[in-house]
Amino acid sequence: MSDSHILEQIHSPSDVKTLSEHELEALADEIRTAIVEVVSENGGHLASNLGVVELTLAIHKVFDLPKDKIVWDVGHQCYAHKILTGRKDRIRTIRTENGLSGFPKRSESIYDSFDTGHSSTSISAAYGIACAGKEHFTIAVIGDGALSGGLAYEGLNNAGRYRKNFIVILNDNKMSISRNVGSMATYLTKTRIKPSYLDAKSHVQDTLQKIPVAGETLAKGMKHTKNWVRDELFGHRNNIFEQMGFTYYGPFDGHNIPQLVTALKAAKRKKGPVLVHVCTKKGKGYEFAEKDPTGFHGISSFDIDTGEPKSSSKGYSAVFGACLCRLAEEDKHICAITAAMTAGTGLKTFAKKYKDRFFDVGIAEEHAVTFAGGLAAEGAVPVFAVYSTFLQRAYDQILHDAAMQNLHIVLAVDRAGIVGEDGETHQGIFDVAFLNTIPNVTVYAPSGFRELEMMLFRAVYDTNGTVAVRYPRGGEGYLPKEYEPSVEPYSVYGDHDSEELIVTYGRTFSEACQARERLKRKVCILKLNTLKPLPKRAVEMALPYRRVYFFEEGIQSGGIGEAFGFALYQSGFAGSYRLTAISGYVAQGTTNSVLHRLGLDAEGMVRKMEREMK
Repeated sequence: MSDSHILEQIHSPSDVKTLSEHELEALADEIRTAIVEVVSENGGHLASNLGVVELTLAIHKVFDLPKDKIVWDVGHQCYAHKILTGRKDRIRTIRTENGLSGFPKRSESIYDSFDTGHSSTSISAAYGIACAGKEHFTIAVIGDGALSGGLAYEGLNNAGRYRKNFIVILNDNKMSISRNVGSMATYLTKTRIKPSYLDAKSHVQDTLQKIPVAGETLAKGMKHTKNWVRDELFGHRNNIFEQMGFTYYGPFDGHNIPQLVTALKAAKRKKGPVLVHVCTKKGKGYEFAEKDPTGFHGISSFDIDTGEPKSSSKGYSAVFGACLCRLAEEDKHICAITAAMTAGTGLKTFAKKYKDRFFDVGIAEEHAVTFAGGLAAEGAVPVFAVYSTFLQRAYDQILHDAAMQNLHIVLAVDRAGIVGEDGETHQGIFDVAFLNTIPNVTVYAPSGFRELEMMLFRAVYDTNGTVAVRYPRGGEGYLPKEYEPSVEPYSVYGDHDSEELIVTYGRTFSEACQARERLKRKVCILKLNTLKPLPKRAVEMALPYRRVYFFEEGIQSGGIGEAFGFALYQSGFAGSYRLTAISGYVAQGTTNSVLHRLGLDAEGMVRKMEREMK
């Protein structure tokens, strides 16, 4: 690491433009140090950010931000960009409540052109910005992993016909979160144009154009000759990006700042869409992240000297993965699918033990669901493990390609509910509401590890059609002594002869139990284990109560709380019904602090119920 203090002098992108190549390289070291330090404390996306430091510096050196616009695909690699755009003094607040977002955010800075958080969106968004008619350069930075997402090709397909300047930077680190899969990953290993070619071409064209009268004609003739020679010798007619209308430059060393600057300047000179292919190393500059880029992709706080996490505990993902392995050992029909999230969804062991029944489809949730439908149509039992926030990308496929045909696929919906520090783009609060709209779908919600295992078994063997088992990030919460894991449609705890009833499901059951213990009166808890179809007997059981409180860690509109309340009143309920659910996007913060902010922790429940009694 460098002992220089160039970073202290950087307050905006204009300060980067004044730096020499040597100073830029020293600044890259300082930025890496800052990123490692802040992520070690706050957690976050480390390996992806370390891999694009030089690329970020080169972009800021060549382009004029904020006039020129840059869109970061996914956005989990934007930390260096934030440091260089007037936010370095707040970088230690990243991913904390009321601090900087871990992703680009238009409301946070004029240098963030588009909010991102999910994969493969940058080309479409940047192309829209370019077509708005304003005079500026527009750049989309997209990873090779994101090219496994279909939206990227929809964007390329349309942007390839653009006649003005539009630049796509392909950041090729051979990784999504795990190692890349698919034919595009193999395709990108082929080498195309070299940096020396760009330097020479630019120099010759500049020289010819200076020749009086005939210079322009000679330059145009050279261009046509160059294109013919390039096509014949380098096979560019077989380059997918060229065929889609882009001029292709690359690949370049993504950690060589002079080479990157040369490539980006060449891209600026070219009229029409250009794709600049750069190769980077995920985790660059921090030994532990370089050796384990998957483990250091998204990480909690850790010790810088050892790379070890500061805390660890058994979580739902691990329980799910172990349970699925046990089921697969006895049943060869069971297979597992992931969308580039093998480790995150607990499937690493399954992938090793059952290679012929494990499918990593890359960042392609829509494909994953329809692919699962095809497997199910031929008698397999596919289990698609996916984060709640990413499952919403496949709504149409669940509706049209799975549920409509009543195909038996299992959706293991990880990170359901509040996930915390990743903020609005990653909170898993919509899955219940959108699954609730689809016929032939069953939804289970465990409140503990053993219940997850039992519900997964039921989803695989005892449930027809499309079935989802949703569970939160992290580990078990508080469970009372009388808690009994169950796959019955609902469970009842507490005083049946009370006048007040709490209805809830999933993780929120733990908070409800703690709230009941704090209240100085009799309260009963109805825990829904099956969310869809809504158990009629559960509604009937709630009818005699004077006050019913429904607490839901999900979006209110279309959620189970609304459905339960409607069913109550249809059944002649005469008491009061109070629903506490989520009414909008949820900003970042620790899971506990966010639940508290939403009134979905034990304290909030007690406060709500005490107010109603006054």
